[in-house]
Amino acid sequence: MYGLSQVILSKSSVDAYNPKVVRSTMGAIFRVKVIEAENLSETLKNLKKHKYKVVATSLSGTKNIYEIDLSKRVIVIGNEAKGVSEEILNLADEKTKIPMLGKTESLNAGVATGVMLYEYVRRKVCK
Repeated sequence: MYGLSQVILSKSSVDAYNPKVVRSTMGAIFRVKVIEAENLSETLKNLKKHKYKVVATSLSGTKNIYEIDLSKRVIVIGNEAKGVSEEILNLADEKTKIPMLGKTESLNAGVATGVMLYEYVRRKVCK
């Protein structure tokens, strides 16, 4: 759907092959390479050596998702309770936020991921 070929999960993430997760993806999970990073910060450092930039979502982000380049980026989404860890935020090349109206401060991880990936696809389609 988004043209992604792989997803990197930290070891503390939900099991990507949990029956509820598999069912909610309607089988799409089997068309994407799922990588479980033993050490997420080391994995991100390695990706940076290969010229990828790390973009982390954060309520304290200085730019919103419409102001940043999303090409050749690794997008890091935190969990609902704690967000992206301080260690990963320190590794990030950019910290971004999803602009919202009203008093809502944050979105759940699934919705935030959908919004980020939709913006990525929108830019590809609207070139």
